[in-house]
Amino acid sequence: MKTSDFYYDLPQELIAQDPLEDRSSSRLLVLNRETGSTEHRVFRDIVEYLNPGDCLVVNNTKVIPARLMGVKEDTGAGIEVLLLTRKADNVWETLVKPGKKARPGARIVFGDGQLTGEVREIAEEGNRMIRFEYEGIFEEILDRLGQMPLPPYITHQLKDRNRYQTVYAEHDGSAAAPTAGLHFTPELLRKIEEKGVKLAHVTLHVGLGTFRPVKVEDVTEHHMHSEFYIVEEEQAKLINDTKAAGGRVICVGTTSCRTLESASDEQGILHAKSGWTDIFIYPGYRFKIMDGLITNFHLPESTLLMLVSAFADKETIMKAYEEAVKERYRFFSFGDAMFIS
Repeated sequence: MKTSDFYYDLPQELIAQDPLEDRSSSRLLVLNRETGSTEHRVFRDIVEYLNPGDCLVVNNTKVIPARLMGVKEDTGAGIEVLLLTRKADNVWETLVKPGKKARPGARIVFGDGQLTGEVREIAEEGNRMIRFEYEGIFEEILDRLGQMPLPPYITHQLKDRNRYQTVYAEHDGSAAAPTAGLHFTPELLRKIEEKGVKLAHVTLHVGLGTFRPVKVEDVTEHHMHSEFYIVEEEQAKLINDTKAAGGRVICVGTTSCRTLESASDEQGILHAKSGWTDIFIYPGYRFKIMDGLITNFHLPESTLLMLVSAFADKETIMKAYEEAVKERYRFFSFGDAMFIS
């Protein structure tokens, strides 16, 4: 299976640069994975496609303002640091640009000295391990100095940082938003629950690995970056009870999907656990627990496109994407959504 098999042509103007004023007014392409048939709706219509007894699984991670702009202490040269994963109290794995300026021993100053960092070592794929020094509470300093880590294909400034946050975001830790959840409003979630659909919360702190380009031609040779997840006892029971009663488990986003598939056994039982997952789902994968998926439109040749192609069959997905391009859907993080059932 080749990476190039997952390429599709996307006009630049279809990449959404700004979130819609009303989260739930984005478009929704409904795809039946058995027949390949599609419908074109508005996202708030998702209520019609959920049944009493179903369980909607959301990822309640919260994006931290992980993008820091600093200068090298010795030269004053500008340097950008993206926080990826907290490894110890004050040590983070980071992505640094330009990397050549961040050799071990280099010191970086942020916010006129409110925060300083020293590069300790170079990790896999060129990431830097940085130890930070500061006075006070790190999260408060980060809130003052940091910017939301928008993907590089979004060139517009984000006016309200909460728009790159789901309405149910709770646990700090992500370097990117679980964007399928951006379409939900409190009102829409209330309508869904009033219909008899249960809502389950899991946590996966989204790292850069989910979005790293696949650089190998043979898909099976790609290695995913590890991300930390948590499934709590009460939520695992809610999801298992749904399956046992014949309801569907519908994941909001690929991160919720990867969490459930990482924490489930071969019998399709979800276990309460936490840990690191580098699960890579591509065509040929047998899903253990997920019955439906709400997701955004993903980049060509990305691991996320491979995941949805595993769920609905590659040809079916590529045909649906072709239709979405033709119908001028908005793509990627601030774009429209798809419901695969």
